[in-house]
Amino acid sequence: MNNFSPESKVWIYQSNRAFTEAENKLILEKATSFISEWTAHGKLLKASINSYYNRFLVLMVDETQADASGCGIDKSVRFFQQVENEFQINLMNRLLVAYKVNSDVLTCQLSEFEKKIEQGEVHHDTIVFNNLVGTKAEFDNNWEIPLKRAGTQNFWFSFRINQAGSYEPVEFSSLNFILPNYLFSSIV
Repeated sequence: MNNFSPESKVWIYQSNRAFTEAENKLILEKATSFISEWTAHGKLLKASINSYYNRFLVLMVDETQADASGCGIDKSVRFFQQVENEFQINLMNRLLVAYKVNSDVLTCQLSEFEKKIEQGEVHHDTIVFNNLVGTKAEFDNNWEIPLKRAGTQNFWFSFRINQAGSYEPVEFSSLNFILPNYLFSSIV
């Protein structure tokens, strides 16, 4: 992914559980096969799929060669749905929050995570994963961020950090905080 444009599109698929080493190897083999043949309007896409922490599958497309249009994106979604079915995982649940405890990556439902904040089980320096990044540059700089930054960005939490440094609830008027960018743009 180092030779991809900073403006390359990124989609992050977070699993509800960690992959075993064997699963991770097999998923990446299937991913390599998929991207070697992945096209949009008959043009081969410059793409990669990588696994991080045996829990995240990151699809990147450098559109300097060809655009990942609707039909190409549909093919990728079908690929990830096949992975879900074969490995009995959920990659589409946008209400799961992933965060780090030491070097471990854990997930829980958004409502449970908010309770962990209220109870002090996670703090402002806890690393969370911003799976809504849309480009390689954003991925490189804003995917793993401290919770204190998550509350100040267009992120999926229903709270923000006020001027006093405390967490306060926020009302959302749209679903863009839980849906991936390509899904949101297609329903607006």
